[in-house]
Amino acid sequence: MSNSRFSPETQMLGYGYKPELSEGAVKCPIFQTSTFVFNSAEEGKAFFEMAYGKPGHEGEEPGLIYSRINNPDMEILEERLKLWDGGESAAAFSSGMSAIATTLFTFLSPGDVLLYSNPLYGGTHKFVHHILTHFGIEVIGFRAGLSLKEVEKLLLKSGQAKKLKMIFVETPANPTNDLIDIEMCSAIAEKYSTADKKALVAVDNTYMGPLWQHPLKHGADVVLYSATKYIGGHSDVIGGAAVGSKDLIGKIKKTRTFFGTMIDPHTSWLLMRSLETLKLRMEAAAANAEKVAEYLSHHPKVEKVYYLGYTHRNNPGQQNIFEKQYLSNGAMLSFDIVGGEKEAFAFLNNLKHIKLAVSLGGTESLAEHPASMTHSDVPFEEKQELHITDKMIRLSIGVESYMDIIWDIEQALEKVRLPQLQPLERVI
Repeated sequence: MSNSRFSPETQMLGYGYKPELSEGAVKCPIFQTSTFVFNSAEEGKAFFEMAYGKPGHEGEEPGLIYSRINNPDMEILEERLKLWDGGESAAAFSSGMSAIATTLFTFLSPGDVLLYSNPLYGGTHKFVHHILTHFGIEVIGFRAGLSLKEVEKLLLKSGQAKKLKMIFVETPANPTNDLIDIEMCSAIAEKYSTADKKALVAVDNTYMGPLWQHPLKHGADVVLYSATKYIGGHSDVIGGAAVGSKDLIGKIKKTRTFFGTMIDPHTSWLLMRSLETLKLRMEAAAANAEKVAEYLSHHPKVEKVYYLGYTHRNNPGQQNIFEKQYLSNGAMLSFDIVGGEKEAFAFLNNLKHIKLAVSLGGTESLAEHPASMTHSDVPFEEKQELHITDKMIRLSIGVESYMDIIWDIEQALEKVRLPQLQPLERVI
């Protein structure tokens, strides 16, 4: 099946799989094996030479060796993952964090500079500040909404501009839905690249999934996913992915082999199953999210709704980014409840259908408290600056009836008792 003829959602049903190699099975079997038999010693030698990139095998198909290196389920999954973003190649991982960590360690060395956007997912924030810096990598953060000149000024002020090796962004930002201009990041990376050192742009596209934003088309070099989220879509697997050029993904795969951060055959099979319904699930969730955002935006116990559909209202300066980068308002939103942690917890504790759990992108709706949960390790002052406060609640909208989701939100908000305002003292 040619990937130039059919749309990605069609190709998810068979691309990369040859039934004749698997007894004619319509669906790819699970190749639950750790190692593979060679037909001859010579073949085994050739396969290893190809795996380690030795010359003399140009145009040859790499063979199966060992499931830490390759496996039919993993390879077919990767063939399908690359199609959504229009990449040349993809790599699948055991988790989203293993995809991020493996990618960053592939290209960053002691003395290099990583320029990253704020806010980041809490796990990524921890990795950037406590793991990368331990290995002598300089990290510089910048806020969403800054112009190219402002970000460049920040980089120059650090005195480390010539050491820039990678720009890592998460857009939309988790959990505020702030936007980063990928083309701007690409321009900065290109400006500070040299003949022997290319600065790369890596984008965590988890919030938008493979459907609603395609970073490679806007100048990104690598797209990263927690495949646990929309790609998996059923809250029953943990996985990750990276998509990009053959050259870059090839380097990432070599690091993956030695780190052992590859995905397993069964999870690969489950993700292939999920890819078949990805578009249907994501579109249904996005339609529901629009209804929920509209309801919340008119509720007297809600101060603010962080939703891509309200970018023109919340962040007018980012509207042009939204219009050129995004194909949907998405299905993720956060809101500030009137009050603080007490009121936020009262809402969460009174939900009857929406699950109080972290993660996102599943068929069911989920709610969590970023300040004390997913972003609990981010320093307090930084959370306040980024508007990740005690009154913020994050919602991942699922595919249920939107009327049932809204009913649950409504009844939970009814049980929230607002804080009493203290009367002002009279000044005589």
